[in-house]
Amino acid sequence: MTPRVPHAGAMRLLDRVLSHDAEGILCSAVSHRDPANPLRRDGVLPAICGVEYALQAMAAHGALTGGGEAQPPGYLASLRGVALHVPRLDDVAGELCVEARALSRAARGFVYEFRVMAGDETLLSGQAAIIIPGDASPPGDLSPPGDASPPGETSPAQETP
Repeated sequence: MTPRVPHAGAMRLLDRVLSHDAEGILCSAVSHRDPANPLRRDGVLPAICGVEYALQAMAAHGALTGGGEAQPPGYLASLRGVALHVPRLDDVAGELCVEARALSRAARGFVYEFRVMAGDETLLSGQAAIIIPGDASPPGDLSPPGDASPPGETSPAQETP
């Protein structure tokens, strides 16, 4: 994968960027089939781990729309409307396609909708809100100056890996 993202080694789950524009990104991955995938538990990669694939696509989108600079580290503030259509990802034979579309971007946060697919089948989907701490702003920030409130609901923050 070409863009600079804050993930390395086995935790770099995406293989490549298939397409991107100012509003979204489409990536592919085959790491879900790797027995050494660091998100597997007892040999199984639960479908909810697809959220991490989507978060990495969001970070790649931030890097690509920010002139190639890595997306500042952020915190997952909330997930909304997450729908799991399969119980696990490790038994999906084909490559995963991970789509993320920016719904809202502000100085200190953003909201994306996402889908993880195999072929024409949606495996999971939802929305994620990310908070950028401190004075850091996401590359390619589209918000007016002084708009520092992140969009969407928040719950106890967890740092994204």
